[in-house]
Amino acid sequence: MEPSTDKMVDPTLVEMGKNLNEAMKMLEDHPRREDEKDSKKYSRKDIPGPLQGSGQDMVSILQLVQTLMHGDDEEDALVYRTQNVGEKGHMALLGHSLAAYISVLDKERLRKLTTRILSDTTLWLCRLFRYENGSAYYHEDDREGLLKVCRLVIHSRFEDYSSEGFSVFYSKQPVIYISSASRSGLGQFICNQLGLPLSCLCRVPCNTMFGSQHQMDVALLDRLIKDDTESGKVPLLLVANAGTPGAGHTDKLTRLKELCDQYNMWLHVEGVNLATLALGYVSSPVLAATKCDSMTLTLGPWLGLPAVPAVTLYRHEDPSLSLAAGLTSSQPVEKLRALPLWLSLQYLGHDGIVEKIKHASQLSQRLLESLKNLDSIKTSVEDESSSPVVVFKFYQEHEITGQLHYGTSSMTTQDQSVTDRDVCDALNQWLGEQLALLVPASGVDAVELEDEGICVRFSPLMTSAVLGTAAEDIDQLVGCLKAKIPILTCTLHMREEFRQEVTQTAGLSYIEDATWPGLGVLRFEHCSDEQDATKREEEAEKLTIALLKKLHELESDISFSSGPEFGGEKNCIYIGMATEDLDVAELVETIASTGREIEANSKLLENMTEVVRKGILEAQVQLQKANEERLLEEGILRQIPVVGSVLNWFSPVQASARGRTFNLTAGSLETTEKTYMCKTQGTGETPPPTPTSSHSKQRHPGQKYFKRSPRSFDGFSETSSVSYTEEVKKTEEQADVPAPGNVEFQEGSLLQNGHTTVPTTHTEEAAPSEKYQPSDISSSKPEDPATLS
Repeated sequence: MEPSTDKMVDPTLVEMGKNLNEAMKMLEDHPRREDEKDSKKYSRKDIPGPLQGSGQDMVSILQLVQTLMHGDDEEDALVYRTQNVGEKGHMALLGHSLAAYISVLDKERLRKLTTRILSDTTLWLCRLFRYENGSAYYHEDDREGLLKVCRLVIHSRFEDYSSEGFSVFYSKQPVIYISSASRSGLGQFICNQLGLPLSCLCRVPCNTMFGSQHQMDVALLDRLIKDDTESGKVPLLLVANAGTPGAGHTDKLTRLKELCDQYNMWLHVEGVNLATLALGYVSSPVLAATKCDSMTLTLGPWLGLPAVPAVTLYRHEDPSLSLAAGLTSSQPVEKLRALPLWLSLQYLGHDGIVEKIKHASQLSQRLLESLKNLDSIKTSVEDESSSPVVVFKFYQEHEITGQLHYGTSSMTTQDQSVTDRDVCDALNQWLGEQLALLVPASGVDAVELEDEGICVRFSPLMTSAVLGTAAEDIDQLVGCLKAKIPILTCTLHMREEFRQEVTQTAGLSYIEDATWPGLGVLRFEHCSDEQDATKREEEAEKLTIALLKKLHELESDISFSSGPEFGGEKNCIYIGMATEDLDVAELVETIASTGREIEANSKLLENMTEVVRKGILEAQVQLQKANEERLLEEGILRQIPVVGSVLNWFSPVQASARGRTFNLTAGSLETTEKTYMCKTQGTGETPPPTPTSSHSKQRHPGQKYFKRSPRSFDGFSETSSVSYTEEVKKTEEQADVPAPGNVEFQEGSLLQNGHTTVPTTHTEEAAPSEKYQPSDISSSKPEDPATLS
């Protein structure tokens, strides 16, 4: 059944379905007979929905797979694809489907087919990578080949191992030597899988005096082997690198091979530089890998082939030991692991394979040539003429040493160097993340090396075929790097100036964090009278959050954050990278003044809340007294319902509306007689201005904050203060305090100029001429509770 293309979004899935369908038709001898479906339908309540009924069609299933791969957004489904899967990738994916289909053949035909596929693939790989008379082991985990080789060497060196097991190691303990520059965890993985103690693992340091800093120290290795031999141990295997995982350097394989022959050791080589063995010209250090006992090739990333197995090529004369070690299998199905490679290698051909590897090498050379023209960029390349891995970093020794303020008598030279490296590592970590974000097709990443620290690595042999990296991407990468160098330089130069400004500014404290990739870290010191440490911490946290929010509202090129997700200081402001025209003094003063403003507004709200609460209580007492006076003036008879109505009809009482208004500015209660007489509410005193920044500078239209500007411009405030109305609204929300006298306080009673009116309660309605609209004054119905906010 061929899936319809109108319902599919991802063309890769459509092409896979077509290729698989055509291959099935070509390989089938006879058309498949459709079994008659049983008319009886089975149903169970506990069966999941997708399995109920008679099954789903292929289009629906592929659409489900597509949704799981890309998510629900079909429009952007193809944008987030992580691999460049072309026709060559289809052949590798088709190989997995064909392997499952071929496995159902009869045993004899399956044996002949798998033998042919395995022998062809092994021969082609040995010829391509110059490894004559070798055998091949295909495995999914790229470490599994080394594991099987170790088993083979154990069987070869310990004849009784197959019958006695680990008891043969009691008298003679095996030793596996591995470079300290190898990928982390490789030695532990081998020992854990073999059941050997970690004492059987020996990590060989790299050169520290002469040669590459990432090459194995051969002289030291010789001494280690001699010491182990004299102590009764058995040197078993040496793992060397043709392209270290970090810097891409190659060990001295010729010398190491001689040393292994001398002590009867097995030499295994792995690394990305082994891919260059397929080229016409191979450097002599890498060419020496063809003489080793085994090597592991990862053709998937090198050639951009998805889901193809890694291959370990090895030489050994005893097939029975290879079978015991698991390097060969008598099961024909396991030999079908080579089928995806068998199809892909034929599809690419020799020219296609060489072109892929050559293109990656040319990308490295293109980047390396461009880096030579950039200042402040240091490269760590072993062989500039043919290195497929480029490692570089930003470094300015005189800037780092001059700008850091740690040069005190109490700090040792070792501590100084550690701090310098932390600063440099932080900047290069940021640089690597920015380049990977801006040019994702380049495949660059940040890597930590033992001596150089954190560097930016470009390894196109592992990424270019998958990501489709082109020469234009390298040019874009160089352009982005040129744009980031001035930012890194300015940030490094201004770190000390920022520290000095912060330490000299009242209310701010400088927090030392050499691992932060930015201008620096500071904390606004909150002045609090709170005795509880937890509450003080909460107040400081709230103030820091408000300060960050204010800083984010400013239009500037500086980034502000609360620090890294893990390991950062609490209640601190982390300042990002700086630019050349940054005014550090203005930046620090703005942060300090904004913090003081927020702190003052916070205290103002707290004081206002207390004043309003006291005013409400005082208003209740005065209103109660006013009601008592009214009773004395009107008499008791007027309070009786029937009698009072008759008296009021014969002798109306001209009652005046009397109330209280609360002046928020003065914090006092005032009478409302003037308001009722003038029909308008008094303005009262002008409220005090909200605290603002004392460090002000006028900027021309479009100029961002913290930028140096010409002196002809006058200053204006850089921080916006919270409006008075907003503060009053906050006061209304916070003034929810119960008051005696059954008085109900509602929102909306606050009038202009910070006054709140509380009318006196009367038993009679006011005269028509004395009534006021709600827009004029807040009043309550007769005998209702007074309203005040």
